[in-house]
Amino acid sequence: MSFKLPELPYGLNELEPSISQKTLEFHHGKHHQAYVNNLNKLTEGTRFENASLEEIIKEADGGIFNNAAQVWNHTFYFEAFSPSGGGEPEGELADAINRDFGSFEKFMEEFSKAGATLFGSGWVWLVKDSRGGLDIVQESNAGNPLRKGLTPIMTMDVWEHAYYLDYQNRKPDHIKALWDILDWQKIGSRY
Repeated sequence: MSFKLPELPYGLNELEPSISQKTLEFHHGKHHQAYVNNLNKLTEGTRFENASLEEIIKEADGGIFNNAAQVWNHTFYFEAFSPSGGGEPEGELADAINRDFGSFEKFMEEFSKAGATLFGSGWVWLVKDSRGGLDIVQESNAGNPLRKGLTPIMTMDVWEHAYYLDYQNRKPDHIKALWDILDWQKIGSRY
């Protein structure tokens, strides 16, 4: 199986000012593409050559895991945005957030803090456990909650390459801006 870079569901300039066209050109066009290229090279001739990304994430280690997880993580991340995003979730996801965090505002506060305080590079995730409960999980580097049997609902990339061109060292400002472009209909469908 040959992996391909997924197309973005919006134009490169449509998420401005939250994410600039220049950042998307580098983050999606260069970083995400590099993970796809590396994964294709690393899996050639291995038992993972025809495996799905999810299988690789759950079973592989080292470079194969890192590149597969980064392809999956970035695809999941980019698909959760919309130029008309923002607001709050509705329906079952909203009910679950209120149940498990007390309110959407409290969830936003906890999620943003988890992203801002993650040391080094990584991802902050909203995940669902096997009983439907929600939790916030920090993962370093290419970490993905699928390895722990959790269902990812949303994520924010807190690697420097996700925000440095637009926000320099102001990671909390980057996280705050992402709330304005989250596509809650898409995210809610993952719950």
